[in-house]
Amino acid sequence: QVQLGESGGGLVQTGGSLTLSCVASGGDFSAYIIGWFRQAPGKPREFVAAISQTVGNTYYGDISKGRFTISRDNAKATVFLQMDSLEPEDTAIYYCGARIGGSSMSYSANYAYWGLGTQVTVSS
Repeated sequence: QVQLGESGGGLVQTGGSLTLSCVASGGDFSAYIIGWFRQAPGKPREFVAAISQTVGNTYYGDISKGRFTISRDNAKATVFLQMDSLEPEDTAIYYCGARIGGSSMSYSANYAYWGLGTQVTVSS
């Protein structure tokens, strides 16, 4: 199994940028698909982006609106989420998850391992 830890969240003004990191330990990182999800108060968990094993194919949810970029560095066992043009509606706790298989990148139940999340707050 793998343990995940997110970092990079914080307070940013509208239009600003943040880069989130998901660092893995305890497993073969290159074997996992890594996804980013977010959850705001009163809302369900939403798919943000995912990246496949080694080859690094990327997938984005509609919520990303072309503003986010996901990447991975297998040598460092890290996945990044670059977020630009942030808006107040992006305020949420952002989680990374890891999965080996599953039929849908955006289905949260396919992800077996999760970090504890990092808070992103976008002020107006």
